Amino acid sequence: MDWKAELAATNKNLDSFRAVNPDAGKGFSTLYVNTMKPSALGAKEKELIAIAIGIYSHCSDCIGFHVKGGIRAGMTREELAETVGVTMMMGGGPAFMYGAKALEAFDQLSA
Repeated sequence: MDWKAELAATNKNLDSFRAVNPDAGKGFSTLYVNTMKPSALGAKEKELIAIAIGIYSHCSDCIGFHVKGGIRAGMTREELAETVGVTMMMGGGPAFMYGAKALEAFDQLSA
C-alpha cells in the first residue's frame, strides 16, 4: 500500500463529507483536537493508543493517520513495534496482520 496516496485519498473523501455535513465534521475535529492535546498523557502516548485501537478495529486509515501523528510526536519504530505486540496479545492474528501494516506505514511515512 502507498500510505501517502491512501491518506491523501482519505482526506479527499473526508473533505467531501465535510462539505455535505459540516457540523458533524467540525464536531469530530473539535473532539480530536481536544482529546489529543498533551495532558496526563503526552501526544506520543496518545498516538500509540490510537494506533493500537486502529489495529484492533482493522482501520487502515486510522493506522495511517495516527502513525503519521506518532512520527510527528517523536514515536520510534521500536515503540510502535512494542505497541503492535501488546495489540497482538489482545487482538490475536488480525491484530498481527494490521500491526504489520502499521510498521509498513511507519517505514513509508517516516522516510
